[in-house]
Amino acid sequence: MHPVVLVLLQVLIVIGLSRVVGLVFRWLNQPLVIGEIVAGIMLGPSLFGWVAPDLAAQLFPANTIPFLDVLSQVGLIFFMFLIGLELNPKYLKGNLDVAILTSNVSIIVPFSLATLLSLLLYPLVSNSTVSFTAFALFLGAAMSITAFPVLARIITENNLQSTRLGTLALTCAAVDDVTAWCLLAVAIAVTRTNSMAGALPTIIESLVYITFMLTVVRWFLQRLATYYRRTGRLTQLVLALIYMGVVASALITEWIGIHLIFGAFLLGAAMPKNAGLVRELAEKTEDFVLIFLLPVFFAYSGLRTQIGLLNRPELWLLCLAVLAVAIAGKYVGTYAAARVSGIEHREASALGWLMNTRGLTELIVLNIGLSLGVITPLLFTMLVIMALVTTFMTSPLLEWTYPKKLIQLDVLETAEETTEPSQIPATPVPTYRILVPVANPSTQKGLVQLAVAIAGNKLQPSIVHPLSLIELEEDYLFQSTPVEAERLINERRSRLDELIASIEPAEMRHQVHPIFRISHDVARETAQLAVLDRADLILVGWHRPAFSTNRLGGRVGQILSIAPVDVAVFVNRGQEKLENLLVAYSANFHDDLGLEIALRLLFNNDNSRLTVLQVNQQNQSQNDLSYEFRTVMEQLPDAVRSRIHIQIVEAPEPIQAVVEMSQNVDLTIAGTSRTWGIERQTLGRYTDELAVQCQSSLLITRRYAQVTSHLASVLGKENTQAGEQVSK
Repeated sequence: MHPVVLVLLQVLIVIGLSRVVGLVFRWLNQPLVIGEIVAGIMLGPSLFGWVAPDLAAQLFPANTIPFLDVLSQVGLIFFMFLIGLELNPKYLKGNLDVAILTSNVSIIVPFSLATLLSLLLYPLVSNSTVSFTAFALFLGAAMSITAFPVLARIITENNLQSTRLGTLALTCAAVDDVTAWCLLAVAIAVTRTNSMAGALPTIIESLVYITFMLTVVRWFLQRLATYYRRTGRLTQLVLALIYMGVVASALITEWIGIHLIFGAFLLGAAMPKNAGLVRELAEKTEDFVLIFLLPVFFAYSGLRTQIGLLNRPELWLLCLAVLAVAIAGKYVGTYAAARVSGIEHREASALGWLMNTRGLTELIVLNIGLSLGVITPLLFTMLVIMALVTTFMTSPLLEWTYPKKLIQLDVLETAEETTEPSQIPATPVPTYRILVPVANPSTQKGLVQLAVAIAGNKLQPSIVHPLSLIELEEDYLFQSTPVEAERLINERRSRLDELIASIEPAEMRHQVHPIFRISHDVARETAQLAVLDRADLILVGWHRPAFSTNRLGGRVGQILSIAPVDVAVFVNRGQEKLENLLVAYSANFHDDLGLEIALRLLFNNDNSRLTVLQVNQQNQSQNDLSYEFRTVMEQLPDAVRSRIHIQIVEAPEPIQAVVEMSQNVDLTIAGTSRTWGIERQTLGRYTDELAVQCQSSLLITRRYAQVTSHLASVLGKENTQAGEQVSK
């Protein structure tokens, strides 16, 4: 087979496997990049070459490896450009004095421990042609690195970008990144000249070039940003000039004697951080680099990773020693410096685990070391294992140290910070809370307006939380950087503020406090926040699922299934008034919830009227009204009870009777039950007959627990407890 054809086949396999394995790791709440690195290792001698050596030799023959090397080097050049592009000076503005101390100590401690470890490893696993100085420098740089891109995504995923921990971690990682790359450049210079004295000219030339890039080239790039602001778009000619600059800068640093990647990183760092320019440049560059070229780099690294070389217990002990030094050096150094700087224990510990993240950046460093011969394939394999383990452990240890519940509580407290003292109830009456997931503020005014109408201001103090969850599909695209995440949140906040400003009556607007979060699982995040917020109700708007025509499928169905609080689904037909209400009632506890919500609407709007419709099928005995229904009706004030009409009809099809009645009302309310054709069936499929045919707006209610809570302030404590006992 022609080498080019074979390389294209390899790329096809690599991209497909990296996507599949990456998504599996994403499902395990791990960074996508870890799965892609593992996919690369699976294609190498560690798995594929071990299980099917003949087939592996045919698919990845030696004569095609240089082609993969070239593709991976191109991918690395542009990936390092993206890293430099994302290194925003904004990260260096907060807690800089603390960050510099913490970051430097987090480099000095692992670097020192790695130097001591080199005394043990050098005679056992080093290349005899490499000096001890070069070996120790390179191992120290490899141990000191923090994967800024992966750490930034972990911070974004955990909604830490606006917290003190998140900003401190980003600042530390940014300082750490620059320092570690400088150390690596020195290590490469020493390796190539095999002495510190011989490396001095290279170091001096590097400093001159860095100065040139951050002054002259940056001045020229500022003119480019001015041109972009004037035109508002990145033309192909300008993009071509930038890409030429990336390649030229990479070639210059290679000629100086450090490495290609430094030139690309420098140009990215020197680029003016105009938000629009950076976003468009990243979007145009990253898809091809991250989806096509980077998996090739992982495969190339995987072909060089030979776990089978660790074939003796003593070698595994050395691998554990490498891992222990890497973890202890980063964590202890960071933790100790943070505590000295006045950071409390929990935050200092979380910061230590975040700085211990290595990921893809470590893999880049290791490949450079292996290519230069400063580390052997055996040590390369040990360090790859270290990179994977330290990155894999970050998320669970961060969750253990700084649980998401604490972060979510911070979010909820922030959402209510704007509450004025006069709005806080003087008596210990529980506040009524409604959580409203809002996907698109432009189209969901009716949903928020309904939530405000249900909450009201005539019963007890209430709060409506529009919940804006911004989904990030990938975990190392520019969109998921903290800066870009903040931009998306601010953009969504602006749109939600416009929505809140349009709510009527105007005096209800102060009760609406939006919450903004980055999320990868909307249903789970909504359920967790509802518990932490002690929400009485989740009010969710219907949207058409991507892979189902069912109105109660997709994300709505997930929320209905897992949320441990009462849920109502609003199918909006465009009616703005809520004066004529219809409750389809069948003595079902889901219908009881619907009745309670209708009564809240009745209490809060003196012009509203409610019809309670009970349908008896022909030739069947009449269903009695439930105990809860009768109890509630007895406790209602006359002014409310006089606006309620109970209508009992006989019809062969209950659903059709409701559909017919819905023609003359503004809102129909029905519980999730088989009677109304909106119940989860035994085959795990939702039916939605009433949702399809209803002529008015429809509210579908699903009760979590058989407890009367939505009218507690009206019915009184004794009656609420009685209702609970009967329900149980």
